[in-house]
Amino acid sequence: MEELYRISGTVQYGDRRGKELGFPTANIRLHKKVPEGIYAGTVGINGKVYQAAVFVGSAKTFLKTTVGVECYIFDFDKTIYGKWITVKLHKKIRENQMFNSAEELIVRMNKDIEEIKEFFA
Repeated sequence: MEELYRISGTVQYGDRRGKELGFPTANIRLHKKVPEGIYAGTVGINGKVYQAAVFVGSAKTFLKTTVGVECYIFDFDKTIYGKWITVKLHKKIRENQMFNSAEELIVRMNKDIEEIKEFFA
């Protein structure tokens, strides 16, 4: 599978917004230039690889300016703060954008996840 970008780092605490929205994420710092957007990605944790929806950018809907990487890992519910992960971005799904509300963002995130799961199918 083609790999557009590879990012590695230690999982850090974020704003916990993803969890509040129903999409808990593993957050890592971005140490190189990667175009902002939503990607179909894979996340390597302790030698195992998981499919994920990966957001690279600043959370415009919540008026954030810090650029980071947030990984919503499919079928995963372990606590991994402090763990080293490797994220591979395989396909860009869409650009980063601002939504009028959290509800509007959730609707779009569900659509993104469907598209990413179809990509991996």
